[in-house]
Amino acid sequence: MQAALLPDRGVLKVAGDDARHFLHGLVTADVSKLAPGDSRFAALLTPQGKIIVDFIITEAGAGDGGGFFLDYPRALAPNLAERLNFYRLRAKASIEDLSEKLGVLAAWDGMGTTACGLVYPDPRLPALGLRCILPPDLAEDAAAELGATLTDATAYEIHRIAQGIPRGGLDFSYGDAFPHETNMDQLGGVDFTKGCYIGQEVVSRVEHRGSARTRILPITYDQFAAEPGTVVMAGDKQVGTLGSTAAGRGLAMLRLDRVADALAAGLPLIAGGLPIHLVKPSWARFAFPGDARAAG
Repeated sequence: MQAALLPDRGVLKVAGDDARHFLHGLVTADVSKLAPGDSRFAALLTPQGKIIVDFIITEAGAGDGGGFFLDYPRALAPNLAERLNFYRLRAKASIEDLSEKLGVLAAWDGMGTTACGLVYPDPRLPALGLRCILPPDLAEDAAAELGATLTDATAYEIHRIAQGIPRGGLDFSYGDAFPHETNMDQLGGVDFTKGCYIGQEVVSRVEHRGSARTRILPITYDQFAAEPGTVVMAGDKQVGTLGSTAAGRGLAMLRLDRVADALAAGLPLIAGGLPIHLVKPSWARFAFPGDARAAG
């Protein structure tokens, strides 16, 4: 088992009598049924349905002080707090950013638990393991209790990319991507039965029409990869943009129809003069370019 403290992650707490109802009415996941020790992958969207910030929500039990903790990209701290406070109005809910005191530890390739912090599963994919909100100086103790080898965040990035899991700011731009484009619909990040939340109408329309034309797809490459942001070409046509890469694996935001056409025509996908190859992840339920459904 490996564990790594993730320096790019922040922690925000939402507490109070109305905290559950407040969050449930804003985000893409169902918070009404969340219980201590459980977790949800979710996002706060613009009214146009684009991702402002994505995060993992977990609930602390009464013995741990209660409240809901958001494990989110720390660089977006001012934006997230400002947006939540804007929507809070008269709700009996407090919003407190705890990123100066608390960090997020990820642990994967094994099972375990620790009393050093708040432990919860990564809800996106079982292979991503578990996470723990804790004071950063307890990371070594937590890893020891988990029976894990404490490594650095680079090892986690390699694992994340190998699983085909996008990271905001690298694989897509906040404020410019829809949940379907980042595969939130595939990774448990959108509840299509919960009712209204900000941006819900747009997301539901894409789901019911099956009209997601662009998605982030896993890729492999040989020896070297181009820089993130490099345009992906198929012949003389632009089909997408390369995202994060590591250890022969990567992610790319691609137009599904254009990639399917390129594969049918036998055209390679090229990023920065270097070939890349699509890999269908086990969690993909959409028509993947090149498979029988896409071809049909």
